[in-house]
Order: sequence, then structure tokens, then C-alpha cells
Amino acid sequence: MPCTATVPNLTAREQAQFIHDSLPAGLFKIEDETERIPWRVSPEPFALSPKTVTALETVGRDLLAFYRGLNSLYNRSARGTAPAFIAEYLDRGKPEHIVRLARQNRFKQDIPSVIRPDLLLTDDGFTASELDSVPGGMGFVGALTEAYCKAGIESIGGAQGMAKGFAAMLAHVSGVERPVVAIVVSEESGDYRAELQWLSNAVNDMGTARTIVTSPQDVIFTEDALFVREADGRETKLDAIYRNFELFDLLNVPKQELMLYAARHNRVKMTPPPKATMEEKSSFALFHHPALAALWRAELGKDTYERLRAIFPMTWILDPRELPPQAIVHDLLANGVPVQSFQQLVDLGKSERDYVVKPSGFSELAWGSRGVKIANDLTREEWQAALDEGLASFERTPYILQRFHKGKRIRMPYLNRTDGEIKMFDGRVRLCPYYFVTGESDVTLGGILATIAPADKRLIHGMSDAVMTSSMIKENGY
Repeated sequence: MPCTATVPNLTAREQAQFIHDSLPAGLFKIEDETERIPWRVSPEPFALSPKTVTALETVGRDLLAFYRGLNSLYNRSARGTAPAFIAEYLDRGKPEHIVRLARQNRFKQDIPSVIRPDLLLTDDGFTASELDSVPGGMGFVGALTEAYCKAGIESIGGAQGMAKGFAAMLAHVSGVERPVVAIVVSEESGDYRAELQWLSNAVNDMGTARTIVTSPQDVIFTEDALFVREADGRETKLDAIYRNFELFDLLNVPKQELMLYAARHNRVKMTPPPKATMEEKSSFALFHHPALAALWRAELGKDTYERLRAIFPMTWILDPRELPPQAIVHDLLANGVPVQSFQQLVDLGKSERDYVVKPSGFSELAWGSRGVKIANDLTREEWQAALDEGLASFERTPYILQRFHKGKRIRMPYLNRTDGEIKMFDGRVRLCPYYFVTGESDVTLGGILATIAPADKRLIHGMSDAVMTSSMIKENGY
């Protein structure tokens, strides 16, 4: 259903204020209690051209194929029919109980059912800095698209795109037409509770699924089924669990053993599956490894493989082990010389350090830009320390080195809440499309979060001077 403005004929300033006032209070964690929304609001969604949106739809299908290929190669590596270093890298730093979960028959073929890449918009297209299979932002994007719809502006996916995609994904995962699903939010992931409650309410209002946002301690186990205790004291039988807790924090999650037991014995479905191997940024390094190219082409097909090569930046695992004299790190140079030790990178000048160092996964530092260091922002001493830290952490938390790509400069309007006027600024854009797996080879694009940070910022995230908005299709868009 197309959007119809409930308050037509607004000026850009009035429209931005309307969006600000329409977003539900309390949806986000805010450090400054005088602010309802801790970032800039735009009078309209970020504009993407039809050609760009078509390319993004293809990206979703390609990423689904990538997850299936990664899962297949990991399983083959674990049983000895693919190179052993695939599983060795993906399992490194994880305790035995986490590795066992990834390899259990019940979960062996499962892959994430919500796929959210971080795509930097560049002059040449996109660069995917990472993938997130337990993403935040779903309720936020849903609330944004609803607010813009009330202003008469349709976002990609439509006003109910996020809720429809999420509900269709739950039906596919559970195998039930109208499933009952607990969205289990741990204490560590508590910042996402409010927006997930918004998403749950939107799904429930459509009537296509019944979702309950709950804490782990309110899950009730029996030998036959899993239940959740609701606010009114009722105990409701579950078809599925949406896991909004991180595996690195698993031992701190109450009743995690009971939830996993129920999922292993098919009493309930669990998504994303408890497979930390699917959440490693080092998978990009494995994708670009020349010794695995033929295997990846066989898994993905030539066209998908080439498209992913174009959007996955070159990535290397910071492995401190000494190489034989005749060996080099593939496709990595320092001052024109092939790299045999990552310490050769220390002497690079700032302008030559187009790299990012960050934890691969399975760490509280591996999300929200917490552990990211951009090499050409660092002094020589800081750069040395970043490499040393990454190499020293190899056994417990592997780090990656990734090629840094600068984003395309764009102009973006926003509401200046100091004087109430619309201002423009130069920015760079990170696009986060939300793909919901709704069939064996089907993905639905539910919406696209655009984060536009000032052009002088190196990292693009939800900072106070960034615009965060949904995206729309426009002929003269980017």
C-alpha cells in the first residue's frame, strides 16, 4: 500500500521536525537525557538510484550464497575433505563448547537468516567491510520507514518492510505458517531491547506471527517443548527462538543450556544458529585466499564469485607464525616488497597505510566499531602497537588486516536543532541493507539503513553528528 501523508504540504524543516517527533520516545539508549534522538534527522530518506537498488538486491542473493559456501567449506574442512586451515582459522580462540556447537549435526547446515552487511558507498560501487548475523537496527529502520510514510514518503521495503521480512523469515525457519517466537535478549544485548519490542509489536499487529520479547530467565524448559512466561504470567509454547545474544557471552546467559538442548533435540528452532564460525570477519580473508579460489568458484558459481570479489575488500588474518624463507603473504606489499612478516608494515608512511585492523569476531570488541583502528590515523608508535596487539591476540582473539576504502563524498540535509533550520553537510555513507532469508534461495530486502557521517570522520557509525535515516528510490539518487 503506497504511503499517504497524514500531514501534507510540509516544508523541509517541518518535515524533519515531524520525523523527529514521530519516532517513538525511548527507542534508543541516549547518554544525554535532554535529547530524544542522539543523531541528526534528515527531512527525507537517503536517495538511491534504481540501478543501485537493483545491485543491492543482487548483493543479498550473493551473500546468501556466500554464507552457504562458507558453511560448506567449514564442514568439509572439519571432516578433512577441504584444506584444514579453513576450520583451524574459524575455530581459533573459541572454547571447545563453542566449536562443538558449530559442528553438531542439528546445526551443521544452518546459516544466519538475517543478513546485514556494512556497505560503504564508493565512487566505484560498494565495499562490504563486514557482515553481521545478529544485527541491531531492525526496529529502528522499521520506525523510520513508518515515520517517513506518515509524511508521504515511501522508503525501500515499504512502511512494513522490516516487520514483513522478519515475520516471513520466522515462518521459514520454524516451518510454521504463523509461528510463536521468543525474541530472547540477554543483559549484554539490552541496548537493543526497546527497538526489538517495536519490531515485535509491528509483527504482532500484522497477525502473521506471534512474537514475545523476553529475557533468558523467562524461558521455561520441559522435555517436550520450550515455553516463555509472559508479562501476565501465562506460559506460551514456542515454535522458535530468535537469538539476540552473543556467543562470546554465552556462559553469562541464563538457561542457555536448556535453550540449546531444546534446539538440538528439535523441540524448538533457533536463529541465528549458535555457530560462531558464521560470525568471523576472517571469512573475507579465506574468500580471498588464492589456494581456495577454485573451491569458492565451485561453491558459488563464477558470476557470484566475481561479484563478491568486487565488494569484499582484501583481508588478511594477522597470523604471527613465521613463514618459510620462500613464502610470502599473498597480495600484500610493503614499500614495493612482498611481505613475509606483518612487522614489515610498521615502516610504511601514513599515506601508504590504507588499512584497518580489527578483531575478527567472538569478542566484545568485535562489534560497534569498538576494536577498529584505521592505520593512517595513527602515529608510527600507535600503528606498531595496533599490529603488535593484533598479532599477540592470535590464539585467543584473531585480528584481521583489511584494505581501507574511502567512501564517496555526498551532500546531505539535516535539521539543525539549535536554530531549527535545514543545513547541508559533506558526508560519506554506510548502507546497511537488511536481508531476510525467506526460502532456500530466497531473500527479501526489508529496508536499508543509511548512516551519513561528516566527510572528515574516518569511521562511519551512529555518532551524534551523523544523519541516520532509511533509504528511498529516486531517479537522480546515488
